[in-house]
Amino acid sequence: MPAKKILMLTGEFTEEYEIFVYQQAMEAVGHTVHVVCPDKKAGDVIKTSLHDFEGDQTYTEKLGHYALINKTFSDAERQLDQYDAVYCAGGRGPEYIRTDKRVQAMVRHFHETKKPIFTICHGVQILIAVDGVVRGKKVGALAACEPEVTLAGGTYIDLSPTEAYVDGTMVSAKGWTALAAFIRECLKVLGTEIRHG
Repeated sequence: MPAKKILMLTGEFTEEYEIFVYQQAMEAVGHTVHVVCPDKKAGDVIKTSLHDFEGDQTYTEKLGHYALINKTFSDAERQLDQYDAVYCAGGRGPEYIRTDKRVQAMVRHFHETKKPIFTICHGVQILIAVDGVVRGKKVGALAACEPEVTLAGGTYIDLSPTEAYVDGTMVSAKGWTALAAFIRECLKVLGTEIRHG
């Protein structure tokens, strides 16, 4: 199986684990992950956030580590045909990058070309900003995104914190605690087979 190339959409304060764990897992099996952020160049860094549930009614947010942008946004924008899938990481980044028409055009490309789309946590907000992407799909996400999924014509799936859901070539999960299952399902959709000898 040839290695795949995945485009990861991030913004400032994207969830740290959903960048680092996903990227490292995909690269460990030979895939390439290009981490991009609007108006950032290869070599720039973005701040990340760490979210956790600590007994409050909603999650808490703390400053994470800096994440390295390894592909210039404008270059990725011009080279979308070279990517096999798009991944929308969660956290707070999606709430503002989803309003960027260039990001919307990127998502539209993957939707219209029927390439795999991967989304976790708040990442679904990026997909919802593009008409038709979640329509008719069953999608997992952070529970706070349920109304948006429904209004966009999708069906919200209330997954456990460690589950992932596959609808065709769309893989989704509730948050970073599901990364193991999420990555496993993404690899299957990409056609990656791991054998234990």
